[in-house]
Amino acid sequence: MASAVEAAGQVRFSRRYRGWFLGLLVAIYACSFVDRIILSTVGQAIKVDLQLTDLEFGLLGGLAFAVFYAAFGIPIARLAERTSRVTIISICIALWSAMTALSGVAANYWQLLLFRMGVGLGEGGCGPAAQSLISDHYPPRQRASALAIFAIGVPIGSMLGAVSGGWITQTFDWRTAFFVVGLPGLALALLTRLTLREPPRGHSEGRPTDAAAPPLTAVIRRLSTNRTMVLMILGCLLTNLAAAGVNTFAASYLVRAFDMSFTEVGLLFGLVTGSSGVAGILVGGFGADLAARRDPRWYAFTPAIGAALALPAFLLAFTRQDAYSTAAWIFGGSVLYSFYFAPTFGVIQNLVEPRMRASAAALMLLLINVCGQGLGPTFMGWLSDERAGRIFAAQATGDFQRLCPGGVAPSGAGAELASSCAAAAATGLQQAILVICLSFALGAAFYLAAARTLRRDMIGSAFTQA
Repeated sequence: MASAVEAAGQVRFSRRYRGWFLGLLVAIYACSFVDRIILSTVGQAIKVDLQLTDLEFGLLGGLAFAVFYAAFGIPIARLAERTSRVTIISICIALWSAMTALSGVAANYWQLLLFRMGVGLGEGGCGPAAQSLISDHYPPRQRASALAIFAIGVPIGSMLGAVSGGWITQTFDWRTAFFVVGLPGLALALLTRLTLREPPRGHSEGRPTDAAAPPLTAVIRRLSTNRTMVLMILGCLLTNLAAAGVNTFAASYLVRAFDMSFTEVGLLFGLVTGSSGVAGILVGGFGADLAARRDPRWYAFTPAIGAALALPAFLLAFTRQDAYSTAAWIFGGSVLYSFYFAPTFGVIQNLVEPRMRASAAALMLLLINVCGQGLGPTFMGWLSDERAGRIFAAQATGDFQRLCPGGVAPSGAGAELASSCAAAAATGLQQAILVICLSFALGAAFYLAAARTLRRDMIGSAFTQA
């Protein structure tokens, strides 16, 4: 809880403390994405072991996670408007880490689904509270940059999860991978609770407030009646929908299309997504803050340019004939679409009152995770199964799901059936990825539309002047 000095708005954070604070939040965010990306990295092994369809796997990485992330993110964010955000974050870390480790003991699909729901519940409470804390440590003109640094936890975690998950799965099995990546989060939870402090609301603007948190309906009304925020949110949702679909199935595509081992895929996919994400998020955040000094519309132009250029990059990526050309274009597309995160959340945090920030972030993350993380992989999984079934039917006689359980021919099947199963699974997934990437173009269009009113709203807001 905040001390009396902090409550009076007289707390001062040293540069060293702010560095530790932001660095620890990056580590926390990375931990959450290690636990999230591990499912994608070892997905092909899970799919074959438990004999899952792509739709079932898409639900594991999509709606099963997103629904619980969304359902509990809002009430936890409301709690964060009133109580210690530091305590909330530490509890959430412990919960999602324990659920990740327990995923390794799942005996069937339904148990694994239940544990992934638990991961979503824990992660749903962390992001909004963390963004609210960052806004009380950094003034408006530095906020997109600070959020960009925070967000590099995503690619760092993705890289660590992919590389370690692939190697552990290849060396041991996918269950061991969940144990190894889940347990370290418990130490992070303890470190957070013992070392971070709770600032007063509105601290970074120099106007600390003890005002009561407004009702959730007021936050919803604020987000839904401001044209700039509505268009920025729609652009974010459509960009994230395509990105989530690609990220969930890209590693599986490399295994199917190029017959790579889990170690090879984990290393290649991890390095590509990790380095590209760091580059894209930092360029998007720092670039937007820098360009916006002359024209605030760059908070919308930056993600619009990134999403528009990501489309051709990914179309090229998933039509190449070798794994390394595919990976090179995935790198380019991932750098570009990653521009969206920091400018979008920076605008939202700047245009709402201090006591609305955690709730506004939670509502944003709810929409992103249901519409993007939830529907993107789920739709892709369904479309991949549908296309694979049609392709298989054209090549062989019979039902794809029955003859190719888990997307592969049963042990002892003939070479012809094995080849037909593999070709249908790879081509069906390729076609699904190409379709969902069209959502990048729609995202870019909404960001460009947001630029028309963004300058007026940013200049007119009392919360962007500090």
